[in-house]
Amino acid sequence: MSPSPLTTVKTTTPAAPATGPSALNASRTTATAARVLRQLRHDPRTIALMVLIPCLMLILLRYVFDAGPRTFDTIGASLLGIFPLITMFLVTSIATLRERTFGTLERLLALPLGKADLITGYALAFGALAIVQSALATGLAVWLLGLDVTGSPWLLLLVALLDALLGTALGLFVSAFAASEFQAVQFMPAVIFPQLLLCGLFTPRSDMHPVLEAVSDVLPMSYAVDGMNQVLRHADMTATFVRDGLIVAGCALLVLGLGAATLRRRTA
Repeated sequence: MSPSPLTTVKTTTPAAPATGPSALNASRTTATAARVLRQLRHDPRTIALMVLIPCLMLILLRYVFDAGPRTFDTIGASLLGIFPLITMFLVTSIATLRERTFGTLERLLALPLGKADLITGYALAFGALAIVQSALATGLAVWLLGLDVTGSPWLLLLVALLDALLGTALGLFVSAFAASEFQAVQFMPAVIFPQLLLCGLFTPRSDMHPVLEAVSDVLPMSYAVDGMNQVLRHADMTATFVRDGLIVAGCALLVLGLGAATLRRRTA
């Protein structure tokens, strides 16, 4: 007698332990990244939001400060890290939530696909776009808008890329706690705005109230801005720059791990 469909499912179920966050498979991860990139290729508005909006904001700010170009030099480097973080956070959180809402995640996790494979695949796909976004924004700011930096523009690009990857990781993480796209957007004031206000963009962190300065010391955007300022002021790579870059990268990896651990199959 041939086995029933239910029996067949039971015999193939032992692959389920691969859904644990520690199970990472290179082929499944790259397949996930390729699928996300194929989907994004058919969504030009999302690509435009991720790639073009930071460039347009930099152009706008350059001419807002046209009467005083040194002002743009002062904040332009910091904004190269902040804009990619914000846009990648928004797009990634909404895109991931949409996959869950439409039942895509539930179908994928029914396969022998680990949560770590899924999260890392998303990070690779959006990270590829983050490279394009950061390269365009950095090239535009330095070579077309006249951003004057003492250090290498390649170091600006490195910090911008790390910040974009951090935004991707934060977006993947908070999408697990949102029940709708509207709620995903609502996480932005809670996750992004405090970092924006305390990162040192508007006033030096050393001039803040001690409590606020202590809070800013644990926020990753503070170190992204500090790293950008190091490139702005120093010709060589400093130890402080290396520290700031490692902290931003470490925070991105930590949040990706938390995202894999908290990933749910569907939105309640």
